[in-house]
Amino acid sequence: MGRLGLGCRRGDRARRGCGHEARRLRGRRPEVRRQAPRGVVVPNVLETLVAGALEDAATRRLDRPVSDVERDLDRVASPLDALEFLAPGDRVKVLAEVKRASPSRGSMAAIEDPASLAADYERGGASTISVLTEGRKFLGSLADLEAVKARVALPVLRKDFIADPYQVLEARAAGADLVLLIVAALEQRQLVELHELAEQLGMRVLVEAHSGDEVARGLDAGARILGVNARDLTDFSLDRDLFGSLADRIPDAVVRVAESAVAGPADVAHYRAAGADVVLVGEALVTGADPAATLASFIAAADGLGRPRA
Repeated sequence: MGRLGLGCRRGDRARRGCGHEARRLRGRRPEVRRQAPRGVVVPNVLETLVAGALEDAATRRLDRPVSDVERDLDRVASPLDALEFLAPGDRVKVLAEVKRASPSRGSMAAIEDPASLAADYERGGASTISVLTEGRKFLGSLADLEAVKARVALPVLRKDFIADPYQVLEARAAGADLVLLIVAALEQRQLVELHELAEQLGMRVLVEAHSGDEVARGLDAGARILGVNARDLTDFSLDRDLFGSLADRIPDAVVRVAESAVAGPADVAHYRAAGADVVLVGEALVTGADPAATLASFIAAADGLGRPRA
């Protein structure tokens, strides 16, 4: 099934029949890219983040080889279908993020108990929880994701700089229901194969684009949840209107996610009016005094807005 040949249907747990790709990975260390993939222009900042994430994955793999991850795949509960939770509806959906820091803002919040924060998000009306697991610049970890998953009844996204199958496998073993794939960081072959692997393990994929060409590449890879990030990773500038300029390129059958540049309720309303089904919010929630109330106000601000969907 597909070019990875895992022979799994979406929703199957990764038992013996789903482990062919994982077994192929044994004995091969993840490639750490220090140059942009051939034919793909990767901004320097993004390239550095991806290289660091792959180096860290290689280190984890020394202590936890693929065979160990495979065994854990058999123990983890089947994933929730994030597509059902994020599907277009009468109200905007919020993908609420657990994020301690970022390269552009530095430290934002200590978040000693990510599970409690995620529970606040759930109480405030979040549809899915995003957990930053990158440790160098975002100060996150897979342990954060595991703690969140054990606490909430919502799908959980592993948000990281994923460019190797091992990272997808460990995401599922940690309980992730969906993973982030950034188009700009991957060759098309990588994007397709990682997307297929995630779905064969039962997860969904948030495919992130920053341009019209990247939207097209994401759709060609099979994206059913496609995000447009307003943040330019070359200089960290924000373009809140980028989503609106690209929304019409995303078919109605695909969930449209607006990412970044959300400081208050008006920004959520802006994105909803431009056609967003889902808005990803992080900083405005982790820095607020009452995340649940803040999130609820964001959702309410977009009531009555949005475009009809087929």
